[in-house]
Amino acid sequence: MKSIKIDISAFPNYWDSLLNWTAQFQYVAIFHPQQVEQYPFGAFPKCIAVGNKKLNLNAPYFQSLKSHIQENPNNKLFGYLGYDLKNELEKLASENLSTINWNPINFFTPECIISFEGKHLIIQSEDSKHFQNEIENTLSNSINKIDEKTSVNNLKKWTSKDEYIDTVNTLRNHIEEGDIYEINYCINFSAKAKNLNPFNVFQKLCENSPSPFASFLKMDKKYIISASPERFIKLKDNKIISQPIKGTARRGETYLEDEENKKQLSESEKERAENMMIVDLVRNDLAKSAKSGSVKVEEMFGIYSFQQVHQMISTISANKRDDIHSSDIIQNAFPMGSMTGAPKIRAMQLIEEYENCKRNVFSGSIGYFNGENEFDFNVLIRSIYYDEETQSINYQVGSAITYDSDAEAEYEECLLKAKAIEKTLGII
Repeated sequence: MKSIKIDISAFPNYWDSLLNWTAQFQYVAIFHPQQVEQYPFGAFPKCIAVGNKKLNLNAPYFQSLKSHIQENPNNKLFGYLGYDLKNELEKLASENLSTINWNPINFFTPECIISFEGKHLIIQSEDSKHFQNEIENTLSNSINKIDEKTSVNNLKKWTSKDEYIDTVNTLRNHIEEGDIYEINYCINFSAKAKNLNPFNVFQKLCENSPSPFASFLKMDKKYIISASPERFIKLKDNKIISQPIKGTARRGETYLEDEENKKQLSESEKERAENMMIVDLVRNDLAKSAKSGSVKVEEMFGIYSFQQVHQMISTISANKRDDIHSSDIIQNAFPMGSMTGAPKIRAMQLIEEYENCKRNVFSGSIGYFNGENEFDFNVLIRSIYYDEETQSINYQVGSAITYDSDAEAEYEECLLKAKAIEKTLGII
């Protein structure tokens, strides 16, 4: 790809203009990282990728993706991995109802990638001059954004509070019987939307819930609008990084209350036990792709603060084995342990049994391949899923259930995690 640099210092509204410009393309990926200071191993790069050609991937999907990358080792790819890819990795099924049906996997090859460096944007494309002219015209002729009032109605809570509490208590029985140690139990919300502009919704969600892995994906007239704070897995310079989140505390209304909530999260035996179980699971997942003896915990029980919540995050790293392909690393760790539980397969069987809605892309991943030997993927949480053709909205939230879990407190944690999404959609 050829590169051209454009000075954007004279265009204070350049970001809004660029988002509007992307609407003409069939496939769009936008990464808008925020709150990235001191985040271990960085966040997503700020960039926009657009195109009109997606990959033709068929089952088995991981093998199909691997073959494409091997045949095109220098290509950049953007897309998502859906949670239901689990079904080709283990003897599992996804038979629950859903309001939005997603392909298990979708990636596209960008015609143009826009990245940012100080007061400049950098255009990368085989036809960079053409895109330079388009983008300069867009910036010069930008118009005021018209923010139509989005109407969200027919909100459906797929799980009532009483149903949630009963299910958590049933899952605690599974834990007591030694069936599992921990499970991530999630609940679903759906609605219909009128006059929804996905780009405006993305801007609002970023304002309401700034996060290091914020991302937007348009694929086949379906949209993922994500304020994810969590990295699933990254590969760079043959080093594998995974950063599971387990442990949540509410932000305080005062500085003293906020600091006390952080302290309680850091010292909570329950939250530390949750986190440690998933760290052990991730260590085992990475070991399948790692050089012997290279898996290590870089940070344990780190406390990081976001606009709505404090989170407990651990960082695990490993050195990639020479005989392992990059796509195999993802396959060996998918789906991420923070969204399943331990042991992983039994937890996923119980998720299918006790959740009443398909996860689809929720608890899957958005990310990119920068050629064959570099990738980065988030965990699809704190996200809105929108189908333009049916005007359907979906969002899901959950928490880790252990034997020490209090069902009512876990339910309140779910509502807290949904707060930024509901504020963005005008539900609260």
